Amino acid sequence: MSHTLDLDAYFRRIQSVGTARVPTLNTLNQIVAAHVQAIPFENLDILLGRPISLEIEDLETKLVHNNRGGYCFEQNTLLLHVLRAIGFDVTPISGRVRIGREREDSAPRTHLFLRVEINGETWLADVGVGALSPTSAIRLCLDTPQKTPHEPRRIVAQGDWNGFDLRAPDAVLFHQAKLGEHWSDVCEFTLEPMPTIDRIGANWYTSTHHDSHFRNRLVVAKAEGSGRISLLNSELKTRDASGQSQTQTLESKSELLRVLRQRFQLHFASDTVFPV
Repeated sequence: MSHTLDLDAYFRRIQSVGTARVPTLNTLNQIVAAHVQAIPFENLDILLGRPISLEIEDLETKLVHNNRGGYCFEQNTLLLHVLRAIGFDVTPISGRVRIGREREDSAPRTHLFLRVEINGETWLADVGVGALSPTSAIRLCLDTPQKTPHEPRRIVAQGDWNGFDLRAPDAVLFHQAKLGEHWSDVCEFTLEPMPTIDRIGANWYTSTHHDSHFRNRLVVAKAEGSGRISLLNSELKTRDASGQSQTQTLESKSELLRVLRQRFQLHFASDTVFPV
């Protein structure tokens, strides 16, 4: 028996109850912006040794009803079901996260985001790439800076790109964000779809393999107003609309739990220990 997603509860969760539920670009942008600001990116269950389920019933319970967050497979799988329930033409696609990596460095294809078709145009939606999750959809067009409620974005190609079917074997696309005066790679992709079985395998690797960075560091992030806030282990960073950032080092377990509760609305028992 298929699960019926509670859209009313989802829209209450993202504090966007008045959003029209019609498959338009305006609706998509409103959902993406609200989602990234309400549901934090986080890997805390992985650190606590809890399994990461991609079943929509479990995702709805965790991210919607229990006011938790998640990482890309959780966030974008939930968004996939939300958009399909509204009537969007949406396909899950795979990518390689490139934040903090040189292009020469190999990165696993363990990122999930979404391709959305609206009135003959392709848009990309990604509410699960941490502190750089875009706060609007990004149109699939090359070398064109695009405004978002936060950082400018663009798509650039490496190699001979003439569309997915006509690209050269080594041709790839890069989603980039402009941070200050520089464009930085966020994600590498080819528009290859990511079916359920591939998402299950990549989710298993990312959440359980000892080489996965999600097993070895605490990561929490969300957009906040016109800026962003993120937590990497004990380093709390806030970044304003101009790109200026401030970093604070948390000195104790109790301070960490307080920041999770007050800044990210993530509540854990006082004896919780994250093994990082």
